[in-house]
Amino acid sequence: MEEMYDIGEVAAATGLTLRALRFYEARGLVKPLRTAGGRRVYGRGELQRLNAAVALKRAGFSLKKIGELLTGRTVDLGRLIAAQIAEVDAQAAALADSRTLLLTVQSRIDRGEPIDVATLCSLIKHGDSIMQQESWKAVVDDYFTPDEQERFNAKMADVPDGYSQAAYGDKWRALGQRIEAAMPLEPMSDTAQAFVDEWFALLKPFSDVATPEMWNGTVKMYGDMDNWKASPDVGFSKAVWDFIMTATRARIEAGGTVDGPAWMTNAK
Repeated sequence: MEEMYDIGEVAAATGLTLRALRFYEARGLVKPLRTAGGRRVYGRGELQRLNAAVALKRAGFSLKKIGELLTGRTVDLGRLIAAQIAEVDAQAAALADSRTLLLTVQSRIDRGEPIDVATLCSLIKHGDSIMQQESWKAVVDDYFTPDEQERFNAKMADVPDGYSQAAYGDKWRALGQRIEAAMPLEPMSDTAQAFVDEWFALLKPFSDVATPEMWNGTVKMYGDMDNWKASPDVGFSKAVWDFIMTATRARIEAGGTVDGPAWMTNAK
């Protein structure tokens, strides 16, 4: 008899969230069976299709294209495994570069040679880059479905050249530190409202292209920072985020606006 897994077991075994599994089902990419009691169960065929959908998504295919590729066809597991091997090879190459750097530094330490500032900076950059990518993925996957992430990434292509969260990291940290040092503040005080203006000025490249879905999803995600499974460096604390949201709401309730789309003044 074929071994079957319920949705919770599949989530635990694959690392996918229940929300993601239900999303793939809603899009028709995976069709789990149902028990007499209505419980979702996955057999070998459904798990093959799930693996195919995830592999194609990671390879950069749109969800519409994935649906076309999987419709009415037997999953070519061998070809998809080959594609996944290629992806792992690319990741391995990046890790190999980091390992080479680390071995070089270790060799210099063993020979008693001093480590220059440039090399130390490279070590920090390599290590932090890997950790930040994994941390952000762990957080984003919990708050945005694959479809939402796809729309989000497509829209972010409209951001002017030169803008990136990483590039503004120092500015976010500096602003967050200044707000933290000034707290507590009355939300409608001149100082608090000046911080709101600075915050939205820094956000402007994003808010200029963000849809209500993107904006509200991001607000929900940051509002739940205390429950994140990972700790990416966002540049500010939950206390600072809560303060900015409170001061922004106070301005809007008083009839003011922020520097963003008109619909933003109605965002909750």
